[in-house]
Amino acid sequence: MEEMGLRERKKQRMYQDVSDTAVRLFLERGFDAVSVAEVAAAAGISKPTLFRYFPAKEDLVLHRIADHETEAARVVAGSADPVDALRRNFLAGLERRDPVTGLNDHPQVLAFHTLLYGTPSLVARAHGHLERSEAALAAALGGGLDARLAAGQIVAVQRILAQDNWRRIAAGESVERVAPEAVRAAERAFGRLSAGLPGVSGLTSAGSTF
Repeated sequence: MEEMGLRERKKQRMYQDVSDTAVRLFLERGFDAVSVAEVAAAAGISKPTLFRYFPAKEDLVLHRIADHETEAARVVAGSADPVDALRRNFLAGLERRDPVTGLNDHPQVLAFHTLLYGTPSLVARAHGHLERSEAALAAALGGGLDARLAAGQIVAVQRILAQDNWRRIAAGESVERVAPEAVRAAERAFGRLSAGLPGVSGLTSAGSTF
């Protein structure tokens, strides 16, 4: 069991190291200007080995946000009020300046988001990330059409709030200026979700409609 744990840690380290190498090269030269073969060489592995870890070039970048695919589902698990749980989770992310909320002005974070949102193939690949996030959240809400509709609205709200924060900061506004408005926007958005999805708390247990 301990050996299996060690192998898994080594595998995760490989994922992280190769992704970090790729993102560094992409930020230096541009996503389209760097080949997979160059990433593999810089990471000290073969191209076939790289593709065993990352099926597509875009996945080298999206690995940075892969952990967030199931975040919403984890947050609502066992919650009596899923929307409120997600609201509190998002506000906590704003408070700690979590990059996933867009409220972060670290140069590397801004550069990464510019790379992600400014590269058409990455935007297209990220759509799959959002779909998987919606599917995981819908399953946590009990499954079915009502749960999928609710999950789609929730994931869209979180995405739009984060992108608005990032765009403002990327345009030159300070985190200190954006933060209070980001909190108010999140409170307002989740408040509207609560009003628009009055039966969502029952989805997790009874599959009720809204």
